[in-house]
Amino acid sequence: MSPTPRQRRAARHQLATDVPAGRRGSSGGRKQPITVDAIIDTAFGIVAREGYGALTMRRVATALETGPSSLYAHVVNKEDLDELLIGRLCAEITLPEPDPARWREQLVDVCAQLRDQYLRYPGISQAAFAAAPSNLDTLRVSEGMLGIVLAGGVEPQVAAWAIDSLMLYVNAYSLEVSLVNTRIDRSDDTWVVSREELLRRFAALPDTFPHTKRHAAELTAGTGHDRFDFTLNLMLDGLTGTR
Repeated sequence: MSPTPRQRRAARHQLATDVPAGRRGSSGGRKQPITVDAIIDTAFGIVAREGYGALTMRRVATALETGPSSLYAHVVNKEDLDELLIGRLCAEITLPEPDPARWREQLVDVCAQLRDQYLRYPGISQAAFAAAPSNLDTLRVSEGMLGIVLAGGVEPQVAAWAIDSLMLYVNAYSLEVSLVNTRIDRSDDTWVVSREELLRRFAALPDTFPHTKRHAAELTAGTGHDRFDFTLNLMLDGLTGTR
């Protein structure tokens, strides 16, 4: 009987230690063996070059010069591949020892690390939406973040929901930045405008938009990740009030 998807996922640590034989291509050369790591590496390469929207199991199989059925011996489906990709990125996150005196700073740093990992691959944070965390590397990050919040004296139920909210914001922010950057890279796209152009458009609005016209500078302010830091601290201010 073939192993179930759950069994295949549980056996991955064994697959990683195996040394599979190389495959011969039509030219007689040695092809890259099909392993979980090879599938993940290939998927990341596709996302880096073409964006997350281009990632499919068939696309990965083509890049590995094989058929989709060969991938399913190692990866259950596209959702399983998504989980592996996010897990690989989460493995790069450095988690501090929770410090009650520095818990806010520590939490912001972990969120920024996660954001920067996502921004390496355009749109990859979509893979983290609506996914129940079961990958150990992903769980390691949520475990570390929960420990930091609890060290800050936050009640456990509030801390648990706070981690979910922070993760959701990091995912959404990273996706928006990726979309903007992708549009900027397309020279024929006119949807992304400069701050100066936004200020000009706001100034030209009719008087039925008094607040937007008056506070156009504030609405368009901020460089780099200023808004990211602002929102995280706004959320943490709320947590501080619950302690």
